[in-house]
Parts: sequence; C-alpha cells; structure tokens
Amino acid sequence: MKNANPLSPRRGPRRPPLWAVASLILLLGLPVAPGATRATAAEASPKSAATFFPIAVGDKVLRLQLAVTGPEMERGLMGRRTLGTDEGMVFLFSTPQRLSFWMRNTPLPLDIGYFDAAGRLREHYPLYPFDETSVASRAEDLQFAVEVNQGWFRANQIKRGALLDLKALAAALRERGFDPATYGLKPKPAP
Repeated sequence: MKNANPLSPRRGPRRPPLWAVASLILLLGLPVAPGATRATAAEASPKSAATFFPIAVGDKVLRLQLAVTGPEMERGLMGRRTLGTDEGMVFLFSTPQRLSFWMRNTPLPLDIGYFDAAGRLREHYPLYPFDETSVASRAEDLQFAVEVNQGWFRANQIKRGALLDLKALAAALRERGFDPATYGLKPKPAP
C-alpha cells in the first residue's frame, strides 16, 4: 500500500462515525425524528447524578442531588470542597433499615438527617471532615438520608418530625430515570 493517508485523494476523506453525526444533530438542535423538537430530545434523556433538584425539608427548599445507585451512594460528597448554602445530597434506600454513614475523603463539615419511609425526620447528627467513625442511626426503619452543610438543620429550625417532600423526591427520581415505587414512593396519580 503506497499511500495510507486517510485524506488521500485516492480514497477520499473518511466518513465520520454514526455516533458523531447523531451528536452533531443533537448539538445543533435539529429534529431527530419527524415532529421531534430539541425539547423532546432533551426530555428523553434522564438527568445525571450531578443534577440538583428542588426538594423541601419542612418549609425550607433545598437543592439536592440524588444518590441512587451503589456507586453514587459510595461516592456521596467525597472530595467535594464546596456546597451551596441550601444544597446537599439525598440518599435513597429501597427498604427501611438502620442507616450508617462516615466521612471518608470528605473535607466538608456536614449534618446528616435520617428520614423514615413516610418522609419524617427522625434523627440528625453532625459529621466531621475525614472522620471515618460511623454515625449510625438509632432507629431501624429509616429509608432516606439527607446530607447538608453542618448547622443547616439548626439554622433553619428543622426539627424532628419535619417532612421531606416525597412528591418532589418521586418527581426527581422519574427525571433521573428511576421508578419511585422502588423506593416506596407512590406513583403519580393519573390526571
């Protein structure tokens, strides 16, 4: 073979792979199917673990990321050096259980709130940077954990019994592409 240059006039330019063409179509906002729009293409793909969702705890709305899969839960807020005033992460478990968290590789001082399946705050504790001591719940029927900046519960007067907005949590799960029923959250009622 004398000339193996991909741009050789003999062979002509290489065609881009199909995935590159499809990506370009999405980036330009061109319809991907008859009648499709850029908005419907965006709605078709689930949100990522990095997406923040507005979810209330008591009367205060937080912007929470969802830790749903095993790797997301293991990673949690590890390595995070900043967190907005009203930002955090909610961890979802498929069945009620005793919960336990630690702060391996986590440089931020945090609070953790443990919620039962009804979304009631049952316990909350401070968590300290890089502390690998497990902070276990006393209750054994908890299903959700919310990590926020340390002092957030006290500063916002969020006390035991405050409710996690389970409807907003279910909507966020749907946007992430997960079935809320897996986490004991009732399906959205039909219109």
